[in-house]
Amino acid sequence: MPKGSNVPVPTTALRVELGWRSGPGVPDADASALLLAGGRVRSDADFVFYNQPAHTSGAVRHEGKRTAGGQVTDTLLVDLARVEPSVETVVLAASCDGGTFGRVPGLYIEVRDADRGTVAARFDSADASVETAFVLGEFYRRQGAWKFRAVGQGYDSGLEGLATDFGITVDEPQHAAPPMPGAAPPAAPVMPAAAPPRPAAVPPAPSGSATFGASVPPPPAAPPAPSAAPVSLSKVTLTKAAPSVSLTKQGGTSGMMRVNLNWEVRKQFSGWGSKLGRAVAMHSDLDLDLCALFELTDGSKGVVQALGNAFGSLHQPPFIHLDGDDRTGAVASGENLTINLDHQQYFRRILVFVTVYEGARSFADLHATVTLTPQHGAPIDFSLDECTVPSTVCALALITNTGNDLVVQREARYLVPERGVSPQRTVDHAYGWGMNWTPGRK
Repeated sequence: MPKGSNVPVPTTALRVELGWRSGPGVPDADASALLLAGGRVRSDADFVFYNQPAHTSGAVRHEGKRTAGGQVTDTLLVDLARVEPSVETVVLAASCDGGTFGRVPGLYIEVRDADRGTVAARFDSADASVETAFVLGEFYRRQGAWKFRAVGQGYDSGLEGLATDFGITVDEPQHAAPPMPGAAPPAAPVMPAAAPPRPAAVPPAPSGSATFGASVPPPPAAPPAPSAAPVSLSKVTLTKAAPSVSLTKQGGTSGMMRVNLNWEVRKQFSGWGSKLGRAVAMHSDLDLDLCALFELTDGSKGVVQALGNAFGSLHQPPFIHLDGDDRTGAVASGENLTINLDHQQYFRRILVFVTVYEGARSFADLHATVTLTPQHGAPIDFSLDECTVPSTVCALALITNTGNDLVVQREARYLVPERGVSPQRTVDHAYGWGMNWTPGRK
């Protein structure tokens, strides 16, 4: 489509793909959407992006990035049938992190029917230069129907300039003041002298054991923390080149930290075995389980997972809680773990991992995004690379307490269990947890 042209689109679920070619020196980019009434957002909730990935109406959802074959895509799912009547326009935008769009080759936006995969519209941007944000296209109502317009309007003020132009209130990042000359350095956190109390309702298991066949009802989940206002645009993306970040330096060592896993099965297979790829794509009942191995400073170890109802607890050891068991990955919330960082002094290490419980023989043809959102500090996200081995368990992130620092390390490591060995035992062996395992069920 040429810039300024328009085309009708079906009033259905549409997959909007922002894409570009990767390479040395190419900056990262992010897709976003704004729902407008009268040319402006009705509130900050009408902004959908990496820190606010789903609109409350369910009409727009940010699905995350995928890298394959030198191509990077960031995807939004837009269900036009669920857009509220007062919303006249859904703006589809992109922002650039660490450079300008003049250094992003092959930038395009493509609109597909989410079910059939057919292309409804595509606009290739060829004239970018110093812009750090772009409105690439928009959906708009015309005589009771929806159309897509190729826009191609750029901003040199980044995502903040684009957002504020449409009425979003943006939070300015807070930077810690440098220490005064001669001031004493901050004291290191004091490690506990005694072991933390164990839950009264559950008998303590022997050290180094994990029994997940017991039917123990999960404790009630803590109410979610209220969303902060105004909108924060800060984020940290972990990559192979920069795989770790300090939560301590980010000021994110208190409050609740949510660990979210979101996934989708690609319609078109491009993996390592055609039969397996078709098997993965055909299974709409794919069930992935987000889990966490933990080791506390008193030496106790265990697992938090849906298997065996080992949902954990936020306000008593292990201070980790699995919020639920999403068996499709299709809901906006995905699957979540919550970690209570107010008790971070009790943590020695936490390994977040995911297993294929049923519906597929491996992670092949699966696109997953991991986001860690501390209550204080910038969100941390990363995507999983394409799986090219018959893996049913993937180590996602390792959180380590060094005594004076809390560090998040991107693992994104696919593991292949030996015959007869469970995914849990496989990840345990790979990271030297040293626990005893017994079979269990959901």
